[in-house]
Amino acid sequence: MNVTIYTKDLCGYCDMAKATLDRMGVKYETKNLGTDITREELLEILPNARTMPQIVISNQVIGGYQELIKYIENTGFNGTGHSLG
Repeated sequence: MNVTIYTKDLCGYCDMAKATLDRMGVKYETKNLGTDITREELLEILPNARTMPQIVISNQVIGGYQELIKYIENTGFNGTGHSLG
């Protein structure tokens, strides 16, 4: 299961998303806007991205931090490919 977080510096929601996944023990790749990826490259990958972070799990665009929390609650996602329930 691949998890990628597109993030930027000084982003509270980015930090909260990473902390949530860290607490769950989920391994993820971080791509930092301006360091690892340009805005143009980000918009090629995620043309509807308007906020940060942008979280992608197994090629499915989840969205931002609040969408991540809803995704976890609705699917039982635990990062292993198995549900929490």
